[in-house]
Amino acid sequence: MLTLTIASRESALAMWQAEHIRDRLSVLHPGCTVNILGMTTRGDQILDVTLSKIGGKGLFVKELEVALEAGQADLAVHSMKDVPMELPPGFDLAVIGEREDPRDAFVSNQYARLSDLPPGGVVGTSSLRREAQLRARYPHLTVKPLRGNVGTRLKKLDEGQFDAILLAAAGLKRLGLGDRIKSLLSVEDSIPAAGQGALGIEIRSGNFEVAAMLAALNHPETAACVRAERQVSRVLGGSCQVPLGAHAVLQDGRLVLNGFVANPDGSSFIHDAATGDVADPEAVGQQLADKLLAQGARAILDALPPA
Repeated sequence: MLTLTIASRESALAMWQAEHIRDRLSVLHPGCTVNILGMTTRGDQILDVTLSKIGGKGLFVKELEVALEAGQADLAVHSMKDVPMELPPGFDLAVIGEREDPRDAFVSNQYARLSDLPPGGVVGTSSLRREAQLRARYPHLTVKPLRGNVGTRLKKLDEGQFDAILLAAAGLKRLGLGDRIKSLLSVEDSIPAAGQGALGIEIRSGNFEVAAMLAALNHPETAACVRAERQVSRVLGGSCQVPLGAHAVLQDGRLVLNGFVANPDGSSFIHDAATGDVADPEAVGQQLADKLLAQGARAILDALPPA
């Protein structure tokens, strides 16, 4: 194949991700021309409502899938935490790339860490997952919604609308904005979203030529961790409407997976862990989901507003 076209959102971070994959492919296949088709998705257009109220992060993916289906693009690059747990028929997740820093970052112009914020301090986040953990650990803080791309969010902080904001560390680092990070929240204190920090590449099912060209970009260790995390989310109906986190690491050749489910105000918070065979990550994810359900996760999920 002499030409490959990557479908990408047009935000600065999404374009960085697409350009990163383009550059990797250009090295792997020097005779191939790799183009980027920039697109604006519905998730990018609606900025005055939280994602959980307008259909979740799948809004960032749908238009890219339409371009794939129409043959306008051969692959789409996504942040794995934005990829719905079930892909539509006709699409495959061909690659899960090596993970960047999966942690949440604390960004502030006044304070060095979350614990420094005074009672009533205003923290901005777009994520029910972050909000639930914040409310559980720091009930004295005020949490307000924050939408927009990374630049927009930082601008709102700089304008004084928030005392601090929480963002994915991976996005800030990829955009060369790592110096804005005042501190990093440990994965124990703020369990990341399933797939946070990893890139995924989606293709049309049966496109074996493209799949073969992409194969070297897959990172087996990251893929195993992300597959375990996504299974927890899949079983528990994970989406923007569900305050849920899952994070896996490899330790001594075994998968160690931590996760939680909570209600948005953090008053009910269930956390547990599971360990298992790296060769069967979905089984580890299922094990953790079953543990969370056994502790009462279903009651929390059933009490959430309908999607």
